[in-house]
Amino acid sequence: MNTDEIRKFCMSFPGATEKLQWGDAVCFKIGGKMFVVLGLDNPRLSFKCTPEAFAELIERENIRPSPYLGRHNWVMLERLDAVGNQELRQLMRQSYELVKAKAKQPTKTVVPRKRGKAGSRRTRTRLIS
Repeated sequence: MNTDEIRKFCMSFPGATEKLQWGDAVCFKIGGKMFVVLGLDNPRLSFKCTPEAFAELIERENIRPSPYLGRHNWVMLERLDAVGNQELRQLMRQSYELVKAKAKQPTKTVVPRKRGKAGSRRTRTRLIS
């Protein structure tokens, strides 16, 4: 796949956005979180994957842990043809799904209630999405 095909594919996902960051990197995001980073000047591609896929992919030629994000199971393809087109589409879709699931998780906050009898302090938990 070339850069235009990757862009078109990533933007086909519901809610996907793109933003040019760090000079030459196009970041494709869902819910404000990156799922694919495409380097333009020196074509390279980074995306999130499962721990199992990460372990398998970094054993291949022209694929390594992504700088700064490798500890979070992100890989970087040093060449866009490091994997076949069909496999690349599958990996980018998986990255989108992994990030989308994480981006939509509601966060818990503790909201203090008024003091009850005998000065006890009760709290309740509320989900915020």
